[in-house]
Amino acid sequence: MDGEAEPTMDFSFDTISAEEYDRQRESYEPLVDALRGLIDAGIHTEVDEATVGEALGHLEAATALLRRQRRQGRATLRHADTGRPVAWANPAVGLRNAIAPPMVIEHEPDGSCWSEFTLGPAYEGPPGWVHGGICALVLDHILGEVASDGLTKPKFTGTISLRYLRGTPQGPLRAEAFVERTEGVKTYVRGYLLDADGVTVEADGVFIEPAWARQV
Repeated sequence: MDGEAEPTMDFSFDTISAEEYDRQRESYEPLVDALRGLIDAGIHTEVDEATVGEALGHLEAATALLRRQRRQGRATLRHADTGRPVAWANPAVGLRNAIAPPMVIEHEPDGSCWSEFTLGPAYEGPPGWVHGGICALVLDHILGEVASDGLTKPKFTGTISLRYLRGTPQGPLRAEAFVERTEGVKTYVRGYLLDADGVTVEADGVFIEPAWARQV
């Protein structure tokens, strides 16, 4: 509405030390990998009803165990050594989120980004192919990474345009992104999703620095 101030997002993060980050990653990464395996098993299983009931009991017990102590602070922290966010819950890169592939984003000296990862049946749209919305998620994230210098600067998606050149098959994939130009508070970026045969989806995005983050 006219006259309303733009909401201010708290872009500060609690800090996690390198030692604590490594400890938590070593502890929780195998758990999250097992959860990904569970998702795959749930998609493909054809066990009988009794076995389903038995498995359900184990899952409910495991859920109760994990809920004995819950995080009270932020899900996103800042790594003390690198200064970059540690987004445990992010659906694209979160090390503690089983629905994330996860993407490990590599940053090149020229500012571009890339990631190689695998998308399997949990991300299926048409049989054997990755859901178009998942392609959009992957590209929106890596475009945001490159626009915001590895998520260290507040830059949010203004617009993103996708061109689906052909189907994206399940399996090993690569995403790439780079900044084309910056004009004031807008950063223009381009990215691609590729399989072994080349580009499957192209993306153009405009990422905007919010008013509350701009220097007066």
